[in-house]
Amino acid sequence: MVTFDKEILKRLAGKYVWWKTPDEAMEMPERVVAQVMNIGDYDDVLLVADMVGDDYLRDVLTHAEIGQFNARSWNYWHYRLGLAGEPGQVPPMPKRNT
Repeated sequence: MVTFDKEILKRLAGKYVWWKTPDEAMEMPERVVAQVMNIGDYDDVLLVADMVGDDYLRDVLTHAEIGQFNARSWNYWHYRLGLAGEPGQVPPMPKRNT
């Protein structure tokens, strides 16, 4: 189980989940973490990775919703977290079934 530093998470929520209040965003910490993974600056990414650990980051990535990651971040995190061993082994990004 991951223990979040609520003050850090709230600050990051205010910075990266701009369409909700920080308190609303903190109801779904995995969304805050996904936003930092996707568009966070270097220091914030390191802070989140240290706070939650790689297992939590893997869980966020493998349960990502449509549109939570851009292609660059999707590929980076799969390699960074050991979920893709070689080029071409990154799974396709989530997409809508039409």
